[in-house]
This record gives sequence, structure tokens and C-alpha cells, in this order.
Amino acid sequence: MTAGIPSREHPVTHVADLPGRAARYAEWPSWVDPAVVAALRDCGVSAPWAHQAEAASHAYEGRHVVVSTGTASGKSLAYQLPVLSRLAAGEKANALYLSPTKALGADQLRSVSSLDVPGVRAASFDGDTPMAERDWVRAHANWVFTNPDMLHRGILSAHGRWATFFRRLRYVVVDECHSYRGVFGSHVALLLRRLRRVAEHYGASPVFVLASATTASPASFASRLTGVSCVAVTEDASPRGARTVALWEPPLLEELTGENGAPVRRPAGAEASRILADLVVEGARSLAFIRSRRGAELAALGARRILSEVDSALAETVAAYRSGYLPEERRALEAALLSGRLLGVATTNALELGVDIAGLDAVVLAGYPGTLASFWQQAGRAGRSGDSALVVFVARDDPLDTYLVHHPAALLSRPVETAVLDPANPYVLAPQLACAVAELPLTVPELEVFGGAAAQEVLAELAEQKLLRRRSSGWYWTSRERPHAEVGIRGTGGEQIAVVESDSGRMLGTVDPGSACFAVHPGAVYLHQGSSYVVDELDLETGLALVHAENPDWTTTPREVVDISVLSTQEKQDYGGVSICLGEVAVTSQVVGYLRRRPSGEVLDHTALDLPEQSLRTRAVWYTVSTELLGPAVGGGKGWRGGSRGSVAAVGAEAAEEPGGEAGFADGSGAGGSATAAGDSIEAAASAQAVGDPGGAPRSAAASAQAVDGPGGAPRSAAGCGTVGGSATVSAETAGGPGRAFGSAVDSGTVSNPGGAPASAATDSSGGVGELAAAGSSASAAGHSSAAGGSGISGDGEAGTGGHRVGTESAGPVGTGEESLASGRGPAHEGGRTPGGAGLVPARVPGALHAAEHAAIGLLPLFATCDRWDIGGVSTAWHEDTGEATVFVHDGHPGGAGFAERGYAAIVPWLAATREAIVSCECPTGCPSCVQSPKCGNGNEPLDKAGAVAVLDTVLGALRQHGA
Repeated sequence: MTAGIPSREHPVTHVADLPGRAARYAEWPSWVDPAVVAALRDCGVSAPWAHQAEAASHAYEGRHVVVSTGTASGKSLAYQLPVLSRLAAGEKANALYLSPTKALGADQLRSVSSLDVPGVRAASFDGDTPMAERDWVRAHANWVFTNPDMLHRGILSAHGRWATFFRRLRYVVVDECHSYRGVFGSHVALLLRRLRRVAEHYGASPVFVLASATTASPASFASRLTGVSCVAVTEDASPRGARTVALWEPPLLEELTGENGAPVRRPAGAEASRILADLVVEGARSLAFIRSRRGAELAALGARRILSEVDSALAETVAAYRSGYLPEERRALEAALLSGRLLGVATTNALELGVDIAGLDAVVLAGYPGTLASFWQQAGRAGRSGDSALVVFVARDDPLDTYLVHHPAALLSRPVETAVLDPANPYVLAPQLACAVAELPLTVPELEVFGGAAAQEVLAELAEQKLLRRRSSGWYWTSRERPHAEVGIRGTGGEQIAVVESDSGRMLGTVDPGSACFAVHPGAVYLHQGSSYVVDELDLETGLALVHAENPDWTTTPREVVDISVLSTQEKQDYGGVSICLGEVAVTSQVVGYLRRRPSGEVLDHTALDLPEQSLRTRAVWYTVSTELLGPAVGGGKGWRGGSRGSVAAVGAEAAEEPGGEAGFADGSGAGGSATAAGDSIEAAASAQAVGDPGGAPRSAAASAQAVDGPGGAPRSAAGCGTVGGSATVSAETAGGPGRAFGSAVDSGTVSNPGGAPASAATDSSGGVGELAAAGSSASAAGHSSAAGGSGISGDGEAGTGGHRVGTESAGPVGTGEESLASGRGPAHEGGRTPGGAGLVPARVPGALHAAEHAAIGLLPLFATCDRWDIGGVSTAWHEDTGEATVFVHDGHPGGAGFAERGYAAIVPWLAATREAIVSCECPTGCPSCVQSPKCGNGNEPLDKAGAVAVLDTVLGALRQHGA
């Protein structure tokens, strides 16, 4: 794969050879039915591995058990043995199998059916099951294969029709249980409690058997998920072939620059496409995991295009696979995979937990999948059956991916995370309790299973809404309509949006409603199986997106306005000018337009949209920094804060959304002087003059400004400005109409300029990032040490007046080594700044916070079981609820998913790793590998890379000084 690449451009940053492992076998347990043993031996299983026999025995003897071992370790046999033995012996027993994906359920059903054990009547009951077959399944099947969605909507909601099945329910199998995390996992945890409750109503007490990829604290997690105490089996006795893991950083593109002239690397998807084509040419059966549906389609197209130049027949051996395909399309692709007709498949994580494909030679991961558990699960798809294999991890142009390819131990040597779920989340608990009461009246003793006091509060609210009625014996459902159809357990909040070709009426696929405004807004380009379509109309009420076939030479990127307010603060720690907080926030967002871009990145135009505003009440972690710590000791004052309390001057925002989208305009403005944005051009090309200086002299904001529609349609002003001699302009971007401009709200302060000449913020990579150049005068930004601060990041830098030195520090791995802090070691008078402070002039503060926010969002997945698309953020030089400069990072799900809590608990190593990712990046002023974000609706403006290091040094310094 690296043949012909010049050594100076060699993309491989690290290669690890993971040794193989021999199998440890056990005897068949004495209780296993002879017919089951014979069937398994006929399939080539001569004896079970030790962990299979141990887990199976726990289940057979009535103990709830979770088997947590690596990919391809035969976890299926651990639950097949007890279930098949009971059924083969003629016992009146039933089993229920749950999988997170239809593909995995169909694959496991095929596996069980192929054994042909007498007395086993296994059948599927999911959304793809024809209506004519469903009655037979209810009446005759003794092992039903389904998923949480169908259990919720089709089984528990009509449990009376399943009475016979529930009376005999002996086993509940929960496969790939590590995937039940976040909001989805919280729903499933309550769903399993509802299942236990209904089974007990019919006199059954099923044994839970859970299968999981390697995860931290599997017994504890399985107990939280099911509500029952579980035994863990974790010692993997399966054989494993040797694997070579290569970490791959795509090269920089010399012919192309990104937003604001930043260097850009070759996209990970394009690189993975080329690698996939190389592997197919070599005859290697390969999977390429791509982060988004659109990305998987493009990767398959790219590989086929490359292969068509070699051999047209090879192009037909590559395809895309993702969720959203119609059932018959998925089945055809799965059959082609199993038969070997397909050599290369570009897929989303739909195949991470899907079909058990034997004999794969290689796996390519285009981007970190969000968790180590998912990384090893995807990597484990290669080398099954004990064969050796190749795993290539291709880094995206992203802070976390860049950090990982240059810190291999963080990827290859760290223990996997504990899955995060929160069944007490009121946004999850309320609909689940409504469903539980609708299924069976809920009594007081049952409340403990659903969270005790939290459940009682939610029930009281539902009773006030007249959905429930409280009686002495418990709570009763009052409506004739069942609530199940309105409850989306995957956090999507409603029915899927159907994507339909307007000319033919053919349904192409589905999109979840949470991402519909981003993925299928009017004018959006939608890809399906290699064909492109343009969206004509999106009707959210009817759940329909109409498209027409078109192959444009441009792509679309949505633009969004975001605002955030603090509802409550649950935890707060003060560290001498820096506060770390955890609490509840309200995030308001609206897709207001989209950009059309050519593949080169050139922006063609901006189109305004009128889509509904979306509100999200969720959890966030945030930190605040005082004015004194951010700015110079003298002259900084509070002028840049503004003279009165206006709405939020948010300089940057990122919203959680489906991969491939962009988001993040920050709605609101600061108060103080008036800076009106004017102009009528695209992509921040307009310029507007800041006015309002007493006496008519123009003021300078020295940064970009944002004007947004105010009450009655009048434009609100951007942030207040301090006086600077001479004049300067404020860049702004309009969004298709008067009175609305997009950029960043900035508060600008007083900058000393005795000569009266114009002054502007400048970046000078040779003389230190962040110097302030002034014509006809001497004005410079304060120097500041950029040595590492926080847990385990060692190194030292220089303090002085020459600006920030970036990338000169030595650093150790996060979590090890001595702690060293150099923030503020230089004499305070050298830059005129507060000891330990950032020494930033006011004009630089918004860009510094914005850059720090982007990088923090990118690095949080290193410490929480999420990826950057599960979370969002907003940064502001002054927030009306905190009264200070603030950086927010929030969960992207209603009520939160536990990610903000993880960030709060790991604030020091998280921010230390964030700082390390920024300073270790070789770019001079910021790029997608450090502080730029693909989700930024502000067009990554303003960003101050060196300022972000100064802010993080200041925050970590305060935490260190006060014992954090």
C-alpha cells in the first residue's frame, strides 16, 4: 500500500505487531444435550473453548451472566448451548434474542437454523418480517430473534397476544450489549426492566445472558443495563491470529488549502478508498469502516473508479453497505459478502456488529470510531478463524485522530472504557414509565426497579398532564391510545423521515428526524448506492423528503444558528478566577441556510432556508475564566465585556448532529458600543464598519462581528468596542437577506496606541503567534509560557514578550510522569499581565476561546464513550448567565447521556490532552488537525491557536495551583 510513496511523505506513523494466541479448550458440559453436541461437531466445533463452557454453565444453572471477550471469540456458543439444550430436551421453554441491528439478528438466526437441532423452532420477528408470518411466530416459535425496537413497539405493547410465549420464557439473550450506551442504552435498560415485569406478570423469571466485546467492569455494566446482578466471564480462551496494526496519517495537500488558508490533509475517506482498492487488487477480502452514510457511499464509488482503471471486473467486487437501505438490498449485500462475490465493502458501523464474515484479510478504519471498544470490535472483523490480518487506522483531519496516530499507546495500550448510560434521565424515564403503565398498572413496590424517587417525580408530572391516574393501588393509564408509537428509543424523537424519488414514487431509504434538517434539507445532495439526488422538499409533519436524480459537481453544507443558556448548576468548583461547572442547559438551534461547495472547497453560493427552530434541554460541562486572568493587568479592564447586559456574545458553537454536517453559528450579541454588520456577500466576504464612537470617529472591533435579527426584525448590534486609533473594519457574512449576518460576535477592548495609527490583530508565524502589529506605534501582545500544564504533560517553554511559542515542548503520555506547570512563570511586568494569566488583548479572547472549544470537543471522546458527533459546544467572551468568558461542551441528546459528567470528572487530563493536541500540531495558525472543526457554522472564524494554548495554560494553572 505504501509502494511508490516518497519517504518524506510516508503516511505510516507507527506499526504494531500483535502476537497470536493459542486456544484453551474445555470438555463439553455434562448437561449439554447429545443432539446439540452432534450438530456442533458436524459444523466443525470439536470442543468448546474454556470461556464458552464457563459462561454456558452459569446460564444453564440459572445465574445471569455476561461474557465479555474479544471479537471472534465465539460468544454465540455461550448462549446457544443452554438454550438449544433446553429446547432439544423437549422442555416447555422459550427464548428471546435481542440484537442492536437487524443484520446481526438475521446472521444469528441463520447460524442457529443451520444446526438443525430437533425441537428448535427459531424465527425472526422484526420490521422485515412479513405480516402473514407474524401470527405463526407468536403461536409456534420457541426462540424469537428480534431487536429492542420491535420488543418495544411490537411485543410489549401487545403482550396479551404473546401470553403463551411469556409464560414459558426461560432465557433472554442480549447480544453485543456494549453497544447499548448513551441515550439508546438508557432506553434499553428501562425496556429490559419492562420486559422482566411483563414476564413476571405471566409467571416467568428468565435468565439473562449477555454478550459483549471487551469492556471495563462488564459485571457492573450488565447489572445497570438489566437491573439484575450478573456474573462476568472475561478470560478469553479463543485462538487469535497475529495482527499487524498500522497507524496512517494522510499527507498534506499542497494544491489545496482549507478555511482561512489552513493546511488540509487528504480526507480519510478518500485515503481509505484508495487503500481498499489496493487491497482488492491484491485479492484481500477487506472491510473499510467509514464514519457516515455519505462517506461510505463515496468511499465505495472512489474504490470502484480506481479499480475500473485496472480491471472493470474488479470494480464489481466493491460495494457500500449502510443502514437506511431497504431490507431486500441489505439481504442481497449480505449474501454477496458471505459468498465471497464481494471482495471490498465500504460500510458504516452497521457491519461492526453485523454479519459474521469468515476469512477477512484486512480492515481499514477511516477515523476513530468514538470508543476503544468499537475500535477493537471493528479491527477484530479481520483475521477471524485464527488467521493473521492487517488493520489500518487512517486518521481524519481531526484533533483526536491526529493525537492518536502520534500517541500510539493511547490507542493500543489503554484499557477500554466503561459504557455510559443513565436510566434516571427524565427525558428517557418519562416515556418509558408511560409505556410501562400502559402495559400493566404500576404499583409502589415496583418503583424501585425504575429508579425510586426519580420515578415517583416523573409519575407525578405525568399524572398532572392527565396521562396517568393515581389510585391507592398504583398508577393507571387513562388514554385509549398506547404511547409506544410516539417513543423513539434510539433518541431520534419520532418516526423516520422517508426519502422518496418524486418522479417514480420509489422509496430510497430513511433518515432519522433528529438529523433531517441537516441531511435532507431542501437543496441538499443525498447519496444512495452510488447515485446522487437533490432534495426538492422536506415535510417534517408528514415525515417525507422528496428528491430527484441529479449528479451535480458540488456538495452542500448546512449552516446553523445556536444559542445556549444555563438552566441550573448542579456542581461547581472555584479555582481562583477559574470555575468548572456541571449542570443543565438549554440549547436552541436552527438550520438557516446551506453552502454549495465544489470538491476543491470553493464556495459557489449561500442559500437561505426557513426551517423550524429546534430546542434541546441537556447537560453540559463548562469552565469560566475571569477577565483578570484572560487579559493584561493594566489597560484590559472590563471594557471588552461591554457596558450592559445584552444577549450572549457567543463566538463559536458546535451542535451535535449526524456526521457529514456542519453547524455552529452562535446566536446573540454582546452589549456596549454599537457595531453594525452590513454587506451582502457570501462566506464572510462582506466588510462592515464598526461605528458609534463619540464624536463620530469610527471604532475598531479588530475581529469579525455578528449581527442577528432582533425583535421586530431590527438588527441587533454586535459586541461593544473599545477605542483604537484610526479605523478598522469588521468582517461579516450575510445569509441571503437583510438584517441577518453570520460570523462571530466579538467584544473588543481598549488597545493602547499612542501614535493614533490604525492597529490590527496579526499573526506572525516567524516572530511568535499572536503579536499585535501597530503602524506607527509600539504595541505588542503579552508573552506567555506555553509549557504544558495538567496531569502527566511535562515540558517547559519560554516566557517573554515575543508571543507564544507553539510546538517546542516535550511531552509524556497522558496520565503518567511528573506534573509540570509553567503557566505564568515569566515576570508579570514583561507583558503587563496578571501572574498566571493568559495575557491576551481583548480582541484575541473570542478566537482563543473558540479554538479551545473546538479542540476540547475533539478530545473528549478520549475520556468518555462518545464521539464528537454526540456532543456540541459554544464559546463566548462573555455569557450573561455566568458573567465571564465561558466555554461550554454539551451532550447532544435530550436530558444528557452522561458525557458531560465524564468531562467534568476528567477535566484535568481532558484539558491537558487538548492542549497537547494543539501544541504538537505543526501548522502555524490552526488547521483541522488541531483547532478547526468540520461542524463549525462560523466558518472557523475567529480562531486563535496560540490564544487557545494561553487559555488552557491559564485554566490548568489555576486548577493545579488550587489542588485539582
